[in-house]
Amino acid sequence: MLYWLLKKVLLGPLLRLYYRPWAEGTENVPAEGPAILAGNHLTVVDSFFMPLTLERKVTFWAKSDYFTEPGVKGWFKRFFFSRTGNLPVDRAGGRASEAAMRSALGHLRDGELLGLYPEGTRSPDGRLYRGKTGAARLALEAKVPVIPVAMIGTAEMQPPGRMIPKRMRPGVRFGKPLDFSRYEGMETDRYVLRAATDEIMYALMELSGQEYVDVYAATVKARIAAEQRENKGTDG
Repeated sequence: MLYWLLKKVLLGPLLRLYYRPWAEGTENVPAEGPAILAGNHLTVVDSFFMPLTLERKVTFWAKSDYFTEPGVKGWFKRFFFSRTGNLPVDRAGGRASEAAMRSALGHLRDGELLGLYPEGTRSPDGRLYRGKTGAARLALEAKVPVIPVAMIGTAEMQPPGRMIPKRMRPGVRFGKPLDFSRYEGMETDRYVLRAATDEIMYALMELSGQEYVDVYAATVKARIAAEQRENKGTDG
């Protein structure tokens, strides 16, 4: 209920009027039935503008921190992310990640759209990074297509540290659905999952025009954070 209230009445019309987002390839998203929308991830507003260009509801995987943060701010985050239908995912892996996979599979088997970011986190510098295999595994297990989705211009709209995005026109490009039915029954083969994931990332690179880096974005972020801590210690 809150999802549609925000999209159709409260937030959606304001975003459309003020930012005027454009979209290409929306016909590649099925009018009904399950599919995975796998996107590049440049900034927070990606998750607002991408579903805004579609008539159907898009449920996202969202990091579990949004559902567990304490305090008043944490309460508001839990309320927003849970009431808008997002599915928590623990990026640490193991059993927690398996729970997220199960809930996502149930969502797809109900015939819904699932949005996720194969990079696992926002790009630290606007480049496209190595994808994690969760999207490929879901596609193979649920037997659904993967639609690559490229966000255009959102990094410039909301650079790091900026709360309210600049008034610019963001774009969304929906690519042709990727069919992985040739890998049916091979969802536990890590080489197959890597091949399917790399195909998704290549499609995203083609759509977005981003430079591709064959390293996980989280690894780069950790390295940057370590360098910043080291520089801060040196300066002190």
